[in-house]
Amino acid sequence: MKSAQMKMFVLLCVQTAVSSPISTADQAQVFLERYGYLQKQKETHHNAEVKSAIREFQWLSQLSVTGRLDRATLEKMSSARCGVKDVGSRRVNRGFTGHSGGHGHEQHLREKRYTHIGEKWHKRQLTYSIMNCPRSLSPSQVRVAVSAAFQLWSNVSGLLFQELQQGPTDIRLAFFEGEHNDGTGNAFDGPGGALAHAFFPFRGEAHFDMSERWTLSGLKGHNLFLVTAHEIGHTLGLVHSPVRHALMSPYYKKTGSNALLSWHDISAIQQLYGQPLAGRALRWAVPDWQIPQDPAGRSLIPHYCQGLFDAVTMDENGTVLVFLGHHFWTVSDGSVSDPVPLRTRWPLLPLAIEAAAFSPRDSKLYFFKGRRMWRFSGSDLDPGFPRKNSDVGLPSHPDCAFFYQPLGHMVLFKGSRYFVLNLQSLSIEPHSPRALRDWTGIPRGVNGALTRPDGNLYFFKEQQYWRFDPGKLSVTATGPWEQRLPWVGCHTTPS
Repeated sequence: MKSAQMKMFVLLCVQTAVSSPISTADQAQVFLERYGYLQKQKETHHNAEVKSAIREFQWLSQLSVTGRLDRATLEKMSSARCGVKDVGSRRVNRGFTGHSGGHGHEQHLREKRYTHIGEKWHKRQLTYSIMNCPRSLSPSQVRVAVSAAFQLWSNVSGLLFQELQQGPTDIRLAFFEGEHNDGTGNAFDGPGGALAHAFFPFRGEAHFDMSERWTLSGLKGHNLFLVTAHEIGHTLGLVHSPVRHALMSPYYKKTGSNALLSWHDISAIQQLYGQPLAGRALRWAVPDWQIPQDPAGRSLIPHYCQGLFDAVTMDENGTVLVFLGHHFWTVSDGSVSDPVPLRTRWPLLPLAIEAAAFSPRDSKLYFFKGRRMWRFSGSDLDPGFPRKNSDVGLPSHPDCAFFYQPLGHMVLFKGSRYFVLNLQSLSIEPHSPRALRDWTGIPRGVNGALTRPDGNLYFFKEQQYWRFDPGKLSVTATGPWEQRLPWVGCHTTPS
């Protein structure tokens, strides 16, 4: 890749909104030209060309790929989003195309999940400096926010970051107003619009609009931690992710949504810089100001309550197990534990699992990550494991797994389909996979599921839960899980 391409300019994907809601075909065509789906210099476009561009936008936006300007597509085009062309990411990685829908499209997305610009730093220890600060925050607040944002990436990669207050550094963060020698087209536009922009390696710069109201809570203004974390991803070589809830998604992650890295962010950064060094302690990247604490400085709620967890299940004693990154928590009788390193209980288990399920049929815990499955008896890995998912007919990267008592088998969700695994024969049942629509009311992309003692199934996606009644085969309740489900542990102080 040429140097000019490596240093290509990236506008932050934060609230560069279209001036008015898109409601007509002409407005949609302007949008498609602006973000690189259609060639802007062309005066007219053939219907087939426009339809192909719409399909490509729908694919990258995680919409139904129809090629039609339906309501969902127009609403997405009107959403607050990034100023950089989406096609920039696709041209770097031509594996992302918009010409298929359904399971094939989703499987292709998983297989091509490593999204980066193709250039990286050729060292693992990087320095950074904060050149100045916004008017709305103190220097100490800015330092904490920036440090937490760098730590978010360090926790999941082989990178280490150090702040220097003097001398040259690899990465520099600065606040500017209006034109600031990046070219007139890149001048900041005052409150709203583009909030920040960054350069890929090796220039190592991220610029933020001084005229914005920067906050640490995000209640009024824009959350500096979230914006900085996204910008750092660009300075490390990452481009925008087609995964909706990834930190590197083109669409702004509002305060209150999951602020942690998605599987797609982690896969991309680890392809460039590898996994965390063995023996290096994980530091929490959630800024301290966002975590309620008691007078002694201890967190009053578990860290997973700040966003998504990787997986959730229950063991033979009815204890809820919540997994996130390198750690897990236990919740029993209203008491939640402190975070426990995964490998203290399951030494041979990989970190950052994707799905977990306990089977009362054989009293074993099953874990899934990537293309493999692990089965544990207590803390011992069973002989013959891990096994390839493909050997038993299962897909790679399942969304969630759970034991379904009415069938007496394990069920795994993946995209728009679900698989039924016979635990005795370790093979999928003849009637699976089937369409997820059999589970009326359950959305795609859930990241955890478990059965409670009352017999109801609970599904989780982002901050929401769905209670599913196996007898009625329908959803009977839904809402924010951290507020309405006390047995998840978000209303108790870690012991």
